[in-house]
Amino acid sequence: MIFNLSKLKLLVAWFFLLMMTSVYSSEKNITYMQILQNPNDLDLNIKYAQQQGKMGNFKQTISTLERMNMLYPDNTEIKLYLLSVLVQVDSPEKANTIIEEMKLRRDLTPEDLETLQEIEAELKDREPGLWTFAADISAGSVFTDNVNSVSKTRMKSESDSVVGFNSAKHDRTLSGGIGLTATRPIGEESSLLINASHSLSEQYQETDDDYQSYGFTLGLDSVFLGQSVSPYLMLSKSDYQTDADSFSFMYGIGSFFSVGERNSISYGYAFSDSKGNHNSTDTTADETNSTGHSFTLGHDFIFNELITTNISLGYSDSDAKVDAGNDYETYDIGLSLNFAFPWAYIAVSNALSFNDYKKEDTTVNSNILRSDVTNTFDIMVTKAIGDIFPAIDPNRSLFINMSYEKVRSEANILNYDYITDSFSLSFSKSFNLN
Repeated sequence: MIFNLSKLKLLVAWFFLLMMTSVYSSEKNITYMQILQNPNDLDLNIKYAQQQGKMGNFKQTISTLERMNMLYPDNTEIKLYLLSVLVQVDSPEKANTIIEEMKLRRDLTPEDLETLQEIEAELKDREPGLWTFAADISAGSVFTDNVNSVSKTRMKSESDSVVGFNSAKHDRTLSGGIGLTATRPIGEESSLLINASHSLSEQYQETDDDYQSYGFTLGLDSVFLGQSVSPYLMLSKSDYQTDADSFSFMYGIGSFFSVGERNSISYGYAFSDSKGNHNSTDTTADETNSTGHSFTLGHDFIFNELITTNISLGYSDSDAKVDAGNDYETYDIGLSLNFAFPWAYIAVSNALSFNDYKKEDTTVNSNILRSDVTNTFDIMVTKAIGDIFPAIDPNRSLFINMSYEKVRSEANILNYDYITDSFSLSFSKSFNLN
């Protein structure tokens, strides 16, 4: 529909002008702690909303403006500001609610009423169940100094005897992937997600591990009893160069809820069914066929707009066709720190996995029930290319990712005592296909 935008254009322009002004402003960033200390300060909260909008945190912008709208119900400017944001993020239900409320007011000017009518006509012209399509591509390389996980002693147990292990192999891996995602709103607080993906990995030395994988995900994001609830179904298939191919089926549900404005709790459950018997040349591949259950619990804390933390706990149980060496329980604990600096995004994490196996593997050691602890340390730096070369990436959708990972495994069987260091460099880009 073509219509006179007049005041709508001015309103949207004002919205983005405020955001751009905040970018170049000499004022210091407003912290979330300042908002907590002055929750009713109209000017401070408006500036905070502008700041969050500039950073792309539109949910926080909307939340702040909605709170101000409740505190100052007679403030027309707040309502118009909120309405302009809702139009930009395509939230027709909330926008229409505000429009109907404002149409009942008697203090609106003719220009205000005209603007509301124009926006209302635009919203009615939009398809209610509009699909949104996006694509993600990535390519990169990983350098690993111990790709075959050789023990620290260069020895291993084999049929109750100790023999020499191969030397640790340095290897490079080239990988790439593409994903297509379609989302569709269902009502005001729910949305459907469909994702299809393909990835490949090629190593220079351990070519047996070269593979291609295919994935499909169907998920629903909704709100139930004040909580975000997301049931999902995942299918994946991996085609290996020489090893048996694998197929896995997983379904589960994840949920989170907020505790105040700085804390959130997440939890979830998943069931998986994995099979590795799709290659006739590997007669023992089906021994690893397994089903599993996993439970997760997490806590996120927002220090301020720059720093967030996450603590996670997990438990999983795997039940394989052949118990020896394949059946195990895993207990996980992880901690991560995330820094959203203006110049880069940095994520630092450390995770511990405690693995307890249920039956001895006689091909390794029939006298010891395997138990090991894996410590994984990661640090990743992500930078938008557009921050460096605006002409190349004006939308800031192309990213360079650099990471370092150190894996240290301690086990009661020397085969699984190893240390691995990995360095990776990759590029990723997102596309809006609408």
